[in-house]
Amino acid sequence: MQLSDFNYELPNDLIAQHPLANRTDSRLLELVPDEDKHVQLVDRQFREILDLVKPGDLLVFNDTKVIPARLHGKKETGGIVELLIERISGEQQAWVQIRASKVPKIGSIVEIHNQAGETFDVEMIGYDGRFYEVRFPENVFALLERFGELPLPPYIEHQPDGEDAQRYQTVVAKNPGAVAAPTAGLHFDELILQQLHDLGVNHVALTLHVGAGTFTPVREEDLSKHKMHYEWFSIPESTLQAIEETKRGGGRIIAVGTTSLRALESQAISGQSGGQTNLFITPGFQFKTVDCLLTNFHLPKSTLLMLVSAFAGVDNIRSAYQHAIQQQYRFFSYGDAMFLSRLETTKL
Repeated sequence: MQLSDFNYELPNDLIAQHPLANRTDSRLLELVPDEDKHVQLVDRQFREILDLVKPGDLLVFNDTKVIPARLHGKKETGGIVELLIERISGEQQAWVQIRASKVPKIGSIVEIHNQAGETFDVEMIGYDGRFYEVRFPENVFALLERFGELPLPPYIEHQPDGEDAQRYQTVVAKNPGAVAAPTAGLHFDELILQQLHDLGVNHVALTLHVGAGTFTPVREEDLSKHKMHYEWFSIPESTLQAIEETKRGGGRIIAVGTTSLRALESQAISGQSGGQTNLFITPGFQFKTVDCLLTNFHLPKSTLLMLVSAFAGVDNIRSAYQHAIQQQYRFFSYGDAMFLSRLETTKL
């Protein structure tokens, strides 16, 4: 398939700029497959997820925590520079995206500052063709806590504030390292997790540190030429055991978000429960672990839109997105959600 197959027109006013008052206030579009692999579209409220699951099902969350990954500074020449952490590669090193009128050369120094007037220097030490590697003078996480800014997605137009600091994290977030939230998890609060547990629906976690590359547009019309960014993941043995027990008992594995799905399917392919993954899922992919997917609405021409199309069917996703636009659903990180069931054979 081609990149143009995954384009759609979205009115700007449907891009959610702020979270709703309560996490569970979102809407939920359910795609119900029929025998012909088409879907019926059912408009729901997110709280109705309690009606979509059954005892013995297992929800798999991504417990990554968003770090204050955006840094502001200046070059030795005085030019303004913005750094966005892509992924942390060592105690004092990270790969970054750089925004500047002219990118600093390898070997040069960038001075980072915060609003308190404090500064520190990072050294440009490498370039892999997409991202730049920089060296920090001390622990990256410690410096980000003092100098970093919450990295809201580029389509959210306001500066991060106290509301974002609380709501752009999931309630299960505990392992720092992501530069974007696993947004499907944003719809859950502690109460609904308890209600799910009371129904006999348990939840487990894995960690995949979402990188800034998740927002990098696909530029190749021929999708086979696109190079997927790497992201670090780790799946605890207890999570893998819970998945095996759920499958043996006839329950469904429900991935909360595309990041959880990518980690689970990467493990199924490689047999490795952690490491770096650049798994690029497009229509025709054979899913091995995940039965259902809870996910938000994704950007046009994005790898995430390709992933959900592979999972639920290209035509079905097109119909669902057209319906969501007509019904004024809210899109992207702070937007509404979809509940998808896997098609055994994806319609190309």
